[in-house]
Amino acid sequence: MIEETSSGVVIFRKENDKILFLLLHYPSGHWDFVKGKMESGESPHETAIRETKEETGIEDVKFVDGYEEWIEYNFQYDGELVHKKVVFFLGETQTKEVKISHEHLSFTWMDYVTAMDKTTFDNAKTVLSKAYELLSKTL
Repeated sequence: MIEETSSGVVIFRKENDKILFLLLHYPSGHWDFVKGKMESGESPHETAIRETKEETGIEDVKFVDGYEEWIEYNFQYDGELVHKKVVFFLGETQTKEVKISHEHLSFTWMDYVTAMDKTTFDNAKTVLSKAYELLSKTL
């Protein structure tokens, strides 16, 4: 089994009195957050910043203290079983315009309820609900 570690960000921005979350549409059909493999020598936060810039063009992410969520899952890649661990951070941006990379089909900004409906996987829904719970206490 191959072991991989990735880092990602639940990106949000405030618009008027609303909190909007960024979801990316992956080629396999699911909707999820920014994430990618950690490169040698990178910290999880450095990976999250790099992946955000590469996948969305967003460069002004400010991390919210007190949020770090780990998920784990398995998937098949080229006939091999991969065990992936992903750490997610919560990050605020002022940037509305997103320039998605070739890795994604599209993007959307959504309020919490709509994002919960759109997010494909249960572990991503858990990550989003914990992010919203923290934001509800701090904003």
